[in-house]
Amino acid sequence: MFIQPQTLLTGLVLAGSLALSSSATVSAQAPAATQQDEASGSAMATTAASITADIRAAEAELTALRERATAEVLPLSAELHRLEAELLVANKELTAATRDQGDAAQQLVNLTKTIQERRDEAAYASSLFSEYARNFESRLHIAEVQRYRDAIDSAQLAVENSNLTQSEIFAAQAALLDVSIERLKELGSGVRFDGTAVDEEGLVRDGQFILLGPTAIFRSKDGEAVGTVQQRLGSLEPIITAFGEEPDRLAASAVVASGAGPMPFDPSLGDAHKVEATKETLVEHVQKGGAIIYPILLMAALALIVALYKWMSLLFVAKPSRKKFSGLLSAVEEGDEDSAKRRASELRGPGGKMLQAGVANIRRSRDLMEEVMYEKVLVTKNRLQKGLPFIAVCAASAPLLGLLGTVTGIINTFKQITIFGSGDVKQLSGGISEALITTKFGLIVAIPSLLLHAYLSRKARGVTAQMEASAVQFANEVARSDEFGEGAPGSQRATTSAGIHAMLAPDQDAVRSQVTEILNEMLGGQNARAGQSSATPTKAKVKA
Repeated sequence: MFIQPQTLLTGLVLAGSLALSSSATVSAQAPAATQQDEASGSAMATTAASITADIRAAEAELTALRERATAEVLPLSAELHRLEAELLVANKELTAATRDQGDAAQQLVNLTKTIQERRDEAAYASSLFSEYARNFESRLHIAEVQRYRDAIDSAQLAVENSNLTQSEIFAAQAALLDVSIERLKELGSGVRFDGTAVDEEGLVRDGQFILLGPTAIFRSKDGEAVGTVQQRLGSLEPIITAFGEEPDRLAASAVVASGAGPMPFDPSLGDAHKVEATKETLVEHVQKGGAIIYPILLMAALALIVALYKWMSLLFVAKPSRKKFSGLLSAVEEGDEDSAKRRASELRGPGGKMLQAGVANIRRSRDLMEEVMYEKVLVTKNRLQKGLPFIAVCAASAPLLGLLGTVTGIINTFKQITIFGSGDVKQLSGGISEALITTKFGLIVAIPSLLLHAYLSRKARGVTAQMEASAVQFANEVARSDEFGEGAPGSQRATTSAGIHAMLAPDQDAVRSQVTEILNEMLGGQNARAGQSSATPTKAKVKA
């Protein structure tokens, strides 16, 4: 049985302690127990010797154990150090592996993100290609649609084909891009290709196209159908529009057949035929105005006729000669009544008639003489103004009729929109044309009529203004004459002035107010004020 050294030592220590305690106890007892102590002492000595022997044996065994432990611990320590070194290396390798794993995970995330970006770019490029295919078809001339139909369909259908890979889809779309680049190169120098087109009779013709920039010309195989190619609303086929002139047709046919030579060129980018189709004669333009246009034209004709008649009548209105009128004033100043009548009879026109009436009443009261002359002025004024109000009515009514045509045209347009919708512009052009054309002609009639009325009215006022000035000048000269004035001896004016004034006084103000009102309306306020200012001093003089 193997006893641990530590256990053995512990037992020995405990035994010694017990022995000492026993000795102390024994010594304390009575001397009567001396013999028992001796016996116990010998036993203790024996025991101590045994214990000592055991201690020595245990020490020897402990020393042996220590030597053996020392011999076993050194290899174990070396092995421990070796294992610790291996653990350190393993930890370093684990750290490096962990770091590499993190880097690999980050690279995987970056690679996944890059792959997603490339997929998005590929999808965006594919959408761009698809949009380019649609735009390419819309930009093609109607004559080229047949030529590039296969490439366009291949590019558009490749996107919808789920059996194709992305690279195959890109290849089909890139093929369309190559075709479009080749087309640009060909358009610079012109290109000729086969195709079909529909002639003006609706027959499909086989032939050849020649395309130079925006201009496309078609020639059938038999050479009968030659013309430019356009697209019409509601048709997906190229329509042949024949040339209006034979030399153009022959030149176009020759250049399509041979591929070289002069050809008709359309600088309007294919709109020359459309512009030509919009041209119309004056009769056609008037007919588009509807029923309202005819009253407007009738009013224009009547206004023009009246204006020409008034212009001719005013042009030939005779005016008193300034020299002869001065001779009349000289005769009045000299008091020669016979000479004054003779000279007045030589004056022409309405002004001469007015002055003749004044000379005939030269010895009467000035008020009566003035009223007689103003009567001639009013008669002449009414005659000159005749017809001018009609021109003014035409100038005011023509725009109203044009507005009426505009309203009816817009109403017709909305009716057509209700029936046919707003998709077809040609269905709406009739009502819009009626609306705009009637307004146009209404203004065309109104503006010249207004100008003619202003010109003729001014010319008529000029004639009456001259008559009025001559009348005032004549009346003033009569008033200053010693022979015909109020103070002339034996003059009828001097003897009857008071009586005539008494007879005319009650109605004189009313007559003058009426004359003034008529002058303000017919001649304008300025001439009327001039007449009043010239007549008022004479009236005061007569009253005096």
